[in-house]
Amino acid sequence: QGQLLAKSWSSLFEGQSGAALRGPIYSFNGRNVLTDPLWPRRLAWHGSTPRGGHARRWDCQGWRSSGVAEGMATALGEGRLLAGHRHNCSTP
Repeated sequence: QGQLLAKSWSSLFEGQSGAALRGPIYSFNGRNVLTDPLWPRRLAWHGSTPRGGHARRWDCQGWRSSGVAEGMATALGEGRLLAGHRHNCSTP
């Protein structure tokens, strides 16, 4: 049994910057990405505007490792899923 992150899918994207994140977030191999040193940047890549729309210029779609594109991502410690900033798509 996990912790509830949001009451509904749409509540993740409502308001100014979406739902405030609560509780741990685990990777597929069971690591807590908020505390594990394997995840030093702790970014949630989403390619969205603060209102949940598609940020067409900032979604890393079509990016290749030799490119310099930027995409929208949010530092998980900020507490708001869509309070994003542009990050280089090469950022691990």
